[in-house]
Amino acid sequence: MTETRPTFSVVVPFFNEAGNLPEFLPEIFDAFTQLGAQWEAILVNDASTDETGGLLERLSAHWPDRTVIHFEKNRGQAAALWAGFHAAGGKWIVTLDGDGQNVPADIAVLVPLTQTYDMAVGIRAHRQDSHLRRAMSRIANRVRGSFLRDGLTDSGCALKIFRREVVSSFLPIRTLYSFMPAFAVAGGFRVAEAPVQHRPRRAGQSSYGLRAMAWRPLLDMLAIRWYADRRFIVHGPFRCVKSR
Repeated sequence: MTETRPTFSVVVPFFNEAGNLPEFLPEIFDAFTQLGAQWEAILVNDASTDETGGLLERLSAHWPDRTVIHFEKNRGQAAALWAGFHAAGGKWIVTLDGDGQNVPADIAVLVPLTQTYDMAVGIRAHRQDSHLRRAMSRIANRVRGSFLRDGLTDSGCALKIFRREVVSSFLPIRTLYSFMPAFAVAGGFRVAEAPVQHRPRRAGQSSYGLRAMAWRPLLDMLAIRWYADRRFIVHGPFRCVKSR
């Protein structure tokens, strides 16, 4: 019997987000119910020290297809995403932040772009972050866009949808979160953006601090530029003519 692959796999990393889960997880369920497509959820618990792990299992127990991955040791957001990507079986992968600042209903805003593009990325309109975080993000996006030439306005927006084949263009680096669109562009995939909502945290505090927005991305950006200039496209169309 042939196994049916879901249309969407939603991958969400979580670290100490117990206060946000009772409201956020039902929003994810409702968003995909409204889409009416077959879907699965890959929920990654990054060794949370609160009740996140148990809540992920209990609150998603009725979902039609879900996998909860528990890390025994905190490995960071990029590692959680990486594990989720390689556990996903859907034709399209959807990513969201586990803090609830992304609005799951906005997945429907990006879905139409998948008719033409390989990756759709949200642009956080009216960002609800601190002044310092917004300022650092603006600078980072300008520098990154100019240096990597990926054409993206807000690569740090966690709300993204992309073909599963796009994962082949990624490298397992700690700042993967911010550079997925750049990897996709370097791999020859088509990327588009659309404005989405952004809201304040309902509970808890950011698990991935400003350090992740400073020197590590700068070093990785230099490496990615080198990589992008030297890689070749591996997914493009080709014809093979065999001799008879």
